[in-house]
Amino acid sequence: MLSEDMAEAANQECPILDKVYEDQTVVGISGKKVEFDTVKFVRCRMEECDFSGASFCNVVFDKCDFSNCSFRDTYWKNVNVSDSKGDGSQFCNSTFKWVKLLDSKFHYGNFSTAFWEFGEIKGCNFRESFMSEVKFKKTVFSSTDLAGTDFFRTPLKGMDLSECVIDGIMVSDQFTELAGVKVSLLQAAELARLMGVKIV
Repeated sequence: MLSEDMAEAANQECPILDKVYEDQTVVGISGKKVEFDTVKFVRCRMEECDFSGASFCNVVFDKCDFSNCSFRDTYWKNVNVSDSKGDGSQFCNSTFKWVKLLDSKFHYGNFSTAFWEFGEIKGCNFRESFMSEVKFKKTVFSSTDLAGTDFFRTPLKGMDLSECVIDGIMVSDQFTELAGVKVSLLQAAELARLMGVKIV
């Protein structure tokens, strides 16, 4: 059982290795600083769990719901998240390397001060999420809803957001975050309005 394995791993400071969890629900369980390695979660639900300081390596989340959980200060490497939901979850100050987020929802998710490298984010919903002071390195966004997302102090230089929804994104008054970002003509008009430019 996932709940029992998490409790044991947290208490004995041992990793969870080579496991497959299907159709399981855990509520209010602590997974602080637990190491998950080569683990697959399928149709699992995690409610208000605390994974602060945990690490996820070679992990798959498929059709899972981990909304309103804490993943602060976590480390993710070679992780695939598909058709899952993390609305309202906290991912502040976390590191993501070779992570794929596909067709998943992170409405109101908080990724502030995170670091992304070699990431792929496709078909996701980050509407009204928080991505302030994030560092992106060779990370690709496509067909993703970023409407109302807070990118304060997050450099977007070199990133291609032309296939994404960026209506109402939030940046600093100097708009320095937008320098060098790639957008479509329609998006450029939206950004111009954001800057107070009147198009005639």
